[in-house]
Amino acid sequence: MSGLLILIPVALGLGLLGLITFFWAMQQGQFEDLDGAAQRVLIDDEEPEE
Repeated sequence: MSGLLILIPVALGLGLLGLITFFWAMQQGQFEDLDGAAQRVLIDDEEPEE
């Protein structure tokens, strides 16, 4: 029972920290260009060796 007195506040604190981090990332524009990131994966920047 005493373990729950420690684990529940820790879990709530980590959840709150994750939520704050998510809203901070949204405010900074981290999720603005999702299509561009998906297309950059397909672009091959290296030139083939001869």
